[in-house]
Amino acid sequence: MNDDIQPDGSAEHEYEHGALGDAEYAEFMELAAEEGFDLEDVEGAIEEAGHGPLPVLAVVGRPNVGKSTLVNRIIGRREAVVEDKPGVTRDRVTYEAEWAGRRFKVVDTGGWEQDVLGIDASVAAQAEYAIEAADAVVFVVDAKVGATDTDEAVVRLLRKAGKPVVLCANKVDGPSGEADAAYLWSLGLGEPHPVSALHGRGTGDMLDRVLEALPEAPRQSFGGAAIGGPRRIALIGRPNVGKSSLLNKVAGEERVVVNELAGTTRDPVDELIELGGTTWKFVDTAGIRKRVHLQQGADYYASLRTAAAVEKAEVAVVLIDASESISVQDQRIVTMAVEAGRALVIAYNKWDTLDEERRYYLEREIETELGQVAWAPRVNVSAHTGRHMEKLVPAIETALAGWETRVPTGRLNAFLGELVAAHPHPIRGGKQPRILFGTQAGTKPPRFVLFASGFIEAGYRRFIERRLREEFGFEGTPIHISVRVREKRGAKKK
Repeated sequence: MNDDIQPDGSAEHEYEHGALGDAEYAEFMELAAEEGFDLEDVEGAIEEAGHGPLPVLAVVGRPNVGKSTLVNRIIGRREAVVEDKPGVTRDRVTYEAEWAGRRFKVVDTGGWEQDVLGIDASVAAQAEYAIEAADAVVFVVDAKVGATDTDEAVVRLLRKAGKPVVLCANKVDGPSGEADAAYLWSLGLGEPHPVSALHGRGTGDMLDRVLEALPEAPRQSFGGAAIGGPRRIALIGRPNVGKSSLLNKVAGEERVVVNELAGTTRDPVDELIELGGTTWKFVDTAGIRKRVHLQQGADYYASLRTAAAVEKAEVAVVLIDASESISVQDQRIVTMAVEAGRALVIAYNKWDTLDEERRYYLEREIETELGQVAWAPRVNVSAHTGRHMEKLVPAIETALAGWETRVPTGRLNAFLGELVAAHPHPIRGGKQPRILFGTQAGTKPPRFVLFASGFIEAGYRRFIERRLREEFGFEGTPIHISVRVREKRGAKKK
């Protein structure tokens, strides 16, 4: 399991080849060449799966300045909805993009306006959160209109955030419009880049500047990034499921306010707690009531901060009120933790209040409603009485161990060979695609790249994931599997 550790202990090689050491990487590339794969494609697949999170670029500006049109231009396809009226984009929407061989995420936001109410205020809050979460920002201004009071307000917001900003002067369709763009020097954000998002004029030069502003690798914001730092545990769930009570019970004292009124906690509360000789950083978060864009006011901001706390955590402990039926919202919160790539523990709270009948029906609900995360460690606790609280930390440690598990390439390929021989992919269209070989390109969470002779169906990918868990554990962690198909020999790469 340690064949990828370098003699000098540096992490540089791990980043360069994903989780593969130099010797293992050379052996793997030799195998890829024998199977007829393009080595550049294989190298790219390993890098893509092994780098972890991508740097994030937020595209912000007031309504109807062409943000979504610019996003479509950056990602090279028409995905963001564009209409010739303000306010079409409301939620933050994330896309993957590539420029000059570098990949990054682009976040399209709704228009930011000051002093607005209702849904417009929610849209503005989404844009503010996007700025907070981004590594760099493209600020889009309509060069034909010039800098407005709202644009000036966005500039103040950007200065407060302290993120690198690229100023995009949009709707410059020809040389005559460049004079209008020059007036935007007055915003004090540096050189305005004259661009026509609609026609593509000037976008290349602007993206070159974006790459200078974006970090090569994104910030690793969770606690494990700092050697010896405490592991970060986010307590998440619906309002009033007992997150604050659980934190107080684990801490052995009243660290945070507890009240029967749902929604007492607004901001994530960090608490350093020593358990079993180890210091942990527990983060008590606000309850997530419903879909974020349907919330208003303080609840809305609280949900955004909770989402940010999950992104910064290593383990998400999802609390579920065992006395009530498992809701769609419970499932959505579990999905949020899985999609964030965090280790997962599910704690069924208020267990002391259950009678035999409720326990029977709860077990049936868990099978049907949460069957997709059967791999997550489960603890039945009572934050009120302290029942089984001693089981929480071992469950967290189990989830972290799975999250960091690394399978050597040789062992993985022996497993894949046996699996394909015993359970081949179904024949489709007269052909039978095969998994030829694969590697684990990253951890936290485990990320695998499989190379195949043809398209592998989603059902067979789920089967592979299930067998990976049976063979290697991976308890308490999501698994990411990507498949690369071998192109026909002689086929030109695009």
